[in-house]
Amino acid sequence: MSITAGYDVGGAHLKVALAENGRTIAVRQIACPLWRGLDRLDAALAEAADLVVRADAHAATMTGELCEVFPDRASGVRAIVDRLQALMGPDVRIWMGLRGIGRADDARADPISVASTNFLASAALVARALPDALLADMGSTTTDIIAVRDGAIAARGLTDGERLATGELVYSGLTRTDVSSVAQRGVLRGRTQRLAAGVFANMADVRRVLGVLPDDVDQHATLDGQGKSATESVARFARCFGWDAGDASLGDWQAAAREIADQQQREIAAAIGEVLANAGMPARAPIVAAGVGADVIAQIAEAEGREAIAFAEIAQATDDCRTWASRCAPAVAVALLA
Repeated sequence: MSITAGYDVGGAHLKVALAENGRTIAVRQIACPLWRGLDRLDAALAEAADLVVRADAHAATMTGELCEVFPDRASGVRAIVDRLQALMGPDVRIWMGLRGIGRADDARADPISVASTNFLASAALVARALPDALLADMGSTTTDIIAVRDGAIAARGLTDGERLATGELVYSGLTRTDVSSVAQRGVLRGRTQRLAAGVFANMADVRRVLGVLPDDVDQHATLDGQGKSATESVARFARCFGWDAGDASLGDWQAAAREIADQQQREIAAAIGEVLANAGMPARAPIVAAGVGADVIAQIAEAEGREAIAFAEIAQATDDCRTWASRCAPAVAVALLA
C-alpha cells in the first residue's frame, strides 16, 4: 500500500505526518524558525528525511508565508512552493484551501488560495467524519476555530484578516505568545496591577511556572536566551510585573501565572462561543480538540457542556502517534486528504 507524507510549513515549526490506507501512522514536529531564512526549512526537511523516505507521495500546506523574510504572502507562498518542489520533486501537491489539492504550478498561479489555509484541511477532514462539529486547534502561536455544519465547512472568513474579525482566528497560543499580548493587567499577592509591555516572558514560561507544560512542545529558545527550568521561568515571569523572582514566594508567582493562563483561556473560550453562536451549532455538536493546546480546548468544551473529541480520533491515528496526531492536525489532514 502507498504511504503519503503531509507537511505543514509554519513560521516556527515544520510538522510532518504519514498516512497509509486511511490511517495516520507517524507524526513529527521539528523546530523551523523560518523567519531566519529558507535554509531553516531545508534543515528541518533534512531532519524529517528518515521519516518521509517511506512515502510514495507528498502534499503540503503552509502558514510560513507570513514570515518577515518574505515581502508579502504571495511571494512567500511561491518561495516555499519552489523550495518544496526542488526538494520533493515535481509531483509534490499543495493544499489550496477551498480548491482542495493542486499542483505546484496551480499554487504559484493562485497563491492566496494557498496562504494560511491549513485550517481548512483540518476542517475538511472533520467534515468527512462529523455532520456538525466545531474544530478548535490551539497551536504554539495561534488558535483556529472552524465550524462544520451539515457535513460542510462553515467558515465565515478565509484570510487571516477576515478570520480575526469573525473570531475564527485568535492570535494566542500555548507557548510562543508573549505574556503582555495576553494580558495588560495581572494579580500579584491579591493586588491587581499593570504589566510591563515587552518580550520578558511567554506563555511557555507561564505554564512552566504552573508545572503544566508538556516536556516536548516548546522547541524554541527562551526570550532571554537562558534555560527552561521552572526557576528561570519564574525569573522571566517576574519581570512582567516589574519585580524580581525573590520579591514574592513561588506560591505567589504560581497564583499570578494561573490568573494569566485563565485570562488567555477566557479569551479563547469567548471566541469559541462567538463562532458556535454564529454557526447556530446544535447543542449536541462536539468540539474537536487539536493542537499542542488540545487539553486547554478540552477544558473549554467541558465548560461549554459539550463533548470533546481528540483530532487523533478523526485521523484514525495509531496508538504510538495519537498525541502528536492531534497536535499536528493540518499535516495529518493533508496526508489523509491527498
